[in-house]
Amino acid sequence: MNSAKRHEIFACLKSANPHPTTELEYRSPFELLIAVILSAQATDKSVNLATRKLFPQASTPEKILALGEQGLTEFIKSIGLYKTKAKNILATCQLLIQQHHSKVPRTREQLEKLPGVGRKTANVILNTAFGEPTIAVDTHIFRIANRTGIAPGKNVLEVELKLLKVVPKEFRLDAHHWLILHGRYVCKARKPECAVCKINHLCEYKNKTI
Repeated sequence: MNSAKRHEIFACLKSANPHPTTELEYRSPFELLIAVILSAQATDKSVNLATRKLFPQASTPEKILALGEQGLTEFIKSIGLYKTKAKNILATCQLLIQQHHSKVPRTREQLEKLPGVGRKTANVILNTAFGEPTIAVDTHIFRIANRTGIAPGKNVLEVELKLLKVVPKEFRLDAHHWLILHGRYVCKARKPECAVCKINHLCEYKNKTI
């Protein structure tokens, strides 16, 4: 795929959704961090249902720690892998208090040292909370990058690095959100809705459902 076509793809996505953002509900970088940790292998909808009850009661590292494992579990037990996530969240809160004055760190290196935080989660925090032009590659973005031809790659890191290289600078800040929303609602895994896709004429997918 050439650079002109990539530019037109992102111009189309921007035209359809000028100000994209995450569907996770949060009011601070800390709440976003907790929500993203909870969202691993879970839907944003299920996370929002839990955090709507959790955050009014505990929206700081100190308050979540005060809940303890059993108390936190009561709020998040409807989410997959909740036992592991509860332990990671409590350990992360402890580190935030001890090493970061209860603030979410703003570097990838520091973020990835937090329990339950990998490269993808760090990228989401850097992009959504702190406005850095990172791209967190999840299953949706990996699929779209390969399916459309925007940035083919054999693994998520390869796709991420290629996207950072080929996405035009003017679109890089919001590219993560445009791609994930497009994958979630249009370019679906099993049955992509090519007939209503706004970039259908630019996509290089050979098995379009039209």
